[in-house]
Formats: sequence, structure tokens, C-alpha cells
Amino acid sequence: MATKVLDNTRERGFLDGQFLIAMPGMFDSNFARTVIFVCAHSEDGAMGFVLNRPQRLTFPDVLLHLQLLDPDEAIRLPTTAREFQIQAGGPVETGRGFVLHSDDYLSDSSIPVSDDICLTATLDIVKAISRGEGPLRATMLLGYAGWGPGQLENEITQNGWLTCPAREELIFSRDLDEKYDKALALMGISPAMLSPDAGHA
Repeated sequence: MATKVLDNTRERGFLDGQFLIAMPGMFDSNFARTVIFVCAHSEDGAMGFVLNRPQRLTFPDVLLHLQLLDPDEAIRLPTTAREFQIQAGGPVETGRGFVLHSDDYLSDSSIPVSDDICLTATLDIVKAISRGEGPLRATMLLGYAGWGPGQLENEITQNGWLTCPAREELIFSRDLDEKYDKALALMGISPAMLSPDAGHA
């Protein structure tokens, strides 16, 4: 489904480039208190990435798994690579890695998902990051969140999500614990104002 939804030739949907902010009554524990960046939205469904779930794996772990690094070489990685953030992007295809990044890095496989943010899911960007030659701002996400046709729209109608335009600084912030409250603040909302029965904005 993700490949069909995330297509370079498609027209952008009205939720593309938006944040989804989970309401307190979110029934799915995978998405409780999550902030999701929607990368693709069309009549075929939607795809996005959870932005505030930690991942135990480190970037050197990923390089070792992909056999792009020998164990004794990890210490020689650039600091930017050793400290490169890995996050849990969602419950679908959790073994698959995606890199959300600023548009100063582009390869043949990079897909623009907003005016200044791209998505690349191939080894070229992983290798570039390992050399300290990756994009200025980026994060790797393992897995993604996906919805079938009409599913996300229905969840929004049922008060599952608030929506607002995404902010690049929040997408790439390393402070995962504060993202939920900061995303709500973009809408002028504090968590105390929300209840499971609240109407949607």
C-alpha cells in the first residue's frame, strides 16, 4: 500500500505535510500521545511517520546489520553518524528504514513529501550519512503508519486526531518527549484542555 500511496507522480492530498496529533481517547496503543507527519495522502490511503517514539537501535547498529560496517570500524565513524537518531516510525514494516530529510540531499530515489522535506529509503543515503556527507537535517525511522482508503478521514471525523501544518523544526527535534505538547502548542492547545470527548478543531 505504501508504494502506491507514496508516488512521485501523484497529486498531493489535503493532509500531505500535516501533523496528526492523537486525541486522548485514541483507542490504538500504537498511537497514544503520538505526533505523526503525513507524507502521502490520496484516495488510495495515507502514509506517515510517528515522530515521538524512541528506537533502541543506534545508527552503528543499523550499519552493522546492513553489513556496511565492520564492528571495529564503529569508533571511526563521524560523530554525526554515531549520534544519528533512529526512531520507531510506526507499526507497519518495522524492519524497513526510511530517512526523512531536508532537501539539500537528493538522489534518484528521493521523493519530495513537502516543499522542503524529502523521503529516501535506499542505501545511498545511509552510506552518505555514515561518511558525514548526509543531509543537514534528517532522522531515520523504522516502520511507518499506514491507512487504507478513507480510513484516516474516518478516524479524524471520529475525533481520533487533530491536524495542523507540520513544522520542520519539530520533525527533526531530538527531544521526543516534548513533541506531543509542542505540537498541541502550535494550535494554541494545552494537554489539559483536551478530553476524550472533546470536539475536533
